[in-house]
Amino acid sequence: MFVSINPATGKMIRSIEFDDNSSLNHKLEQAQITFQNWKKIPLAERCQLVLNLSDILLKNIDSYCLLMAEEMGKPISAGKAEIEKSAWLCRHYAENAENYLQNEAVDTQAQKSYISYEPMGVLMAVMPWNFPFWQVMRFAIPNILAGNIIALKHAPNVLGCCVAIDDMFFEAGFPEDVLVPLYIDIPQMENAISNDIIKGVSLTGSVEAGRSIAQLAAKHLKKSVLELGGSDPFVILEDADIEYAAKTCAIGRIRNSGQSCIGPKRMIVVQKVYNEFIEQFKNEFEKGILGNPMDEATQIGPIARIDLRDILHEQVEKSLHLGAKALIGAFVPDKAGAWYPLTILTDVKKGMPAYNEELFGPVAVIIQAKDEEEALQIANDTSFGLGASVFTNDIEKGEDIAKNHFEAGACFVNELVKSDPRLPFGGIKNSGYGRELSHFGMKEFCNIKTIWIK
Repeated sequence: MFVSINPATGKMIRSIEFDDNSSLNHKLEQAQITFQNWKKIPLAERCQLVLNLSDILLKNIDSYCLLMAEEMGKPISAGKAEIEKSAWLCRHYAENAENYLQNEAVDTQAQKSYISYEPMGVLMAVMPWNFPFWQVMRFAIPNILAGNIIALKHAPNVLGCCVAIDDMFFEAGFPEDVLVPLYIDIPQMENAISNDIIKGVSLTGSVEAGRSIAQLAAKHLKKSVLELGGSDPFVILEDADIEYAAKTCAIGRIRNSGQSCIGPKRMIVVQKVYNEFIEQFKNEFEKGILGNPMDEATQIGPIARIDLRDILHEQVEKSLHLGAKALIGAFVPDKAGAWYPLTILTDVKKGMPAYNEELFGPVAVIIQAKDEEEALQIANDTSFGLGASVFTNDIEKGEDIAKNHFEAGACFVNELVKSDPRLPFGGIKNSGYGRELSHFGMKEFCNIKTIWIK
């Protein structure tokens, strides 16, 4: 049985029974039947249904925000931003799907030759809790418009969000089983992935989960796309606007209560502006309002689960034991729920969890570099490669660093790393492989078919 617990109070909210193997197989069989019909529906009709979804998201924004606040502690204000972004994504793909999926003519010796993009079938989506609507939508919408079907295995602590997404598709007018929730436990994952009906699998989650899914997919010759963790470096050079950089990094580290794969995890500051940056960052960071996620004024809620909060605190304590210093925070509050205070760690060195691992929560890590060269070396000295950002007033230098020096999938200059439906999103190294969003994400699970006519 899946159990959802309110991280602000520690109290159980709801539960749902696991699908047994018979129920799982029945759901997949129904999804395959739906696929045979769905792929034949004109693209314009599919686009209209997605536009309906956009309207429903905005119509129900308040109830969806309450669900996220209740289930994973997302502050109401952050929830609204997530739902609005999900609605934008729906509109973007509905307006651009025809262009993204059009045949590509290729000049060959043939009378006519071109590339077409055909749906693969039923895809399994293993989705996380930190953005419970956005993460599902950014994978499901482009693939559904391409003609695929989504079998959704959502995170067990956001059951209400999963049910709400299923209801949303029904209300929008989609045929039954275009999106199919799977309530399965980890031991059943191989049963699902090994089923011939599943043609591919995408996971957003931890490195450990990614390795497990990749092995299962490879074992059964299924394509996989993985978006895993990140320990994004934000490099602050001596010619940067320090006030702007500090404020931007503080906003980014607070975003989603610090539970974002592309948040500024390691702020790497050159020595000449190190003290100035720390002072400005601390002033901005401490402005963050920690409190009840149901309160409109709250910016930081609890960690999504008690076990995740305890893992975060253990990483902080190990780093302190190895010589890091805590300017603020770094303790577990004596209260019910998965709360953790705003924390700033300095004097962070290689070998500490705060340097080597992803810290998923409102913990800011600030690392001093003697100069630009060392800052870039530290930035790339990580097993992750999701995003990276550099702050400098020399735009040409910033672009050169982003393009030629950072080892990451998304590189930004003077801005937070962010996802955007117009641009591909994904990482390298232990941050995964494959891409979501833009036309690249729409084609990841298409059969890229060559047509040759003589």
